[in-house]
Amino acid sequence: MRIQLVTPAPGRSLHGNRITAVRWARILRQLGHRVDVRQRHERRPRSPGPDLLIALHARRSYDSIVGFRRDHPERLLVVALTGTDLYQDLATSADARRALRWADRLVLLQPEGLRELDPELRPRARVIYQSARPTSAAVTRRVRTFDVCVVGHLRPVKDPFRAALAARRLPAASRVRVLHAGMAMSRAMSARAEREMAENPRYRWLGERPRWQVRRLLAQSRAMVLSSLLEGGANVVSEALVAHLPVLASRVPGSIGMLGEDHPGYFGVRRTGELAALIERCERDASFLARLERRSRELAARFAPKREAEAWRRLLAEVTG
Repeated sequence: MRIQLVTPAPGRSLHGNRITAVRWARILRQLGHRVDVRQRHERRPRSPGPDLLIALHARRSYDSIVGFRRDHPERLLVVALTGTDLYQDLATSADARRALRWADRLVLLQPEGLRELDPELRPRARVIYQSARPTSAAVTRRVRTFDVCVVGHLRPVKDPFRAALAARRLPAASRVRVLHAGMAMSRAMSARAEREMAENPRYRWLGERPRWQVRRLLAQSRAMVLSSLLEGGANVVSEALVAHLPVLASRVPGSIGMLGEDHPGYFGVRRTGELAALIERCERDASFLARLERRSRELAARFAPKREAEAWRRLLAEVTG
């Protein structure tokens, strides 16, 4: 089958949506399909066009969805929903809602997202967890510092400096160091990160890093913080879980859908004090840290690459009959 996979994220970028699209394309090719990844759908002269369009992001890929439906009204459409789709755009964007109604199937990255869909759309929705592979390289954790990592681009929806602010509240004797890998999405964010490093000796901004370095950072850290205001189903959580790394996450539906309602590492959104208490407990209480690590080990199998590939195989078998 000819599949066109559209993502608004630029080519060669390390944006989450682009990484997801590249991984999905690899899976679909392994399943025997021809896959073309691009930023937008465009009809090419003398080309039969795709049999199936997979659009990542309902609102931002809306023009591609409209163009595909116009060019190939009888062909198959799958729309994959991001966090901004589920927890922001569906309430405000008629285009996003229209895109969902045109789709033959909807892909969610975690099951809590089903709550955001109208009841008549839920039968078309399928949950496909994003998979990850742990690093195969040998790593050594530092002894003199207790490293806590943050992985994510610096933009407001990620609340990127919450871990740094929490680290400021730790006791003087704490060995905690916050290491943050991610690209600044604006000059203001870059300036804020530089200022935080100058004022906060516990915080170090590493900038954008290639994927292998991010996986190595996760393997070397003692815990990871995900402080987002909203999430569709962060792939960095998958990466942390397969590395058996304790996860401290803001209590938002996208994280609950991946970690479970009873995950012991939640803190309230924007609750700096709660996060500081969790980080301090991880450093001081070996049994609590071990409990979080066991939780990651228990969940890791859910995010195995074979399971993601099988979920896509089943979805494509459904839509093609």
